[in-house]
Amino acid sequence: MKLILIIFCIATGLSSTGLAQVTPPDSVPASSGADSLLTSLMSDSSVSAQPLLPSKMIFTQRIFWGPKGLLRVMNLAPLTPEGREHELKIRRTMLVSHQVMGFVTLAGFIAQGIVGAKLYNATGDQYSRLLRTHDALATGVNITYTTTAVLSLAAPPKMLTERKGLSSIKLHKYLAVAHIAGMITTNVLAGMLHAHPELKPYHRAAAYTTFGAFALSIVAIKF
Repeated sequence: MKLILIIFCIATGLSSTGLAQVTPPDSVPASSGADSLLTSLMSDSSVSAQPLLPSKMIFTQRIFWGPKGLLRVMNLAPLTPEGREHELKIRRTMLVSHQVMGFVTLAGFIAQGIVGAKLYNATGDQYSRLLRTHDALATGVNITYTTTAVLSLAAPPKMLTERKGLSSIKLHKYLAVAHIAGMITTNVLAGMLHAHPELKPYHRAAAYTTFGAFALSIVAIKF
């Protein structure tokens, strides 16, 4: 009888030990698994989070919209996801206005070129009238040209850095450098023509070069 009792106790102990070893993983507290999963998701999202500003910006954008730009320092444009979403809407509006003003400026260039060509062969009263018209057109073109440039240079930066390689946007920017330089040269020479009329051919060449670069920049961005 004692032997039977001993065997029964041993068997019972082995059974309980086996059950303890094969306890299903469901008995692990659910909260620990959920916390681990949540931590993993938060870690992944922080790694793949998209930056709010591109790594490359032109100097005017960095002055106003950079991480330490004037608008950030003055707390007028906090660098937040919501703020950047609003800035991209502002950017779109400014760039659309930039294109519209570009066409207005192009029309002014054409009108000024036509009057300028007639001015070279005019004399007497006709010369005086054409000169006044040419000067008025020049003032208008300078205003619209500057407005066009400011709308682009001061616009908030895009979300991502541009891809490597030539694109229509980059070609537009390269041509912008050319017509900005031509615009400055044209205005400087225009101020010197009264004292140095021999500079007229250079003034005309600079004006035509500026017009050509400006027209091509519009074609590049549209097509």
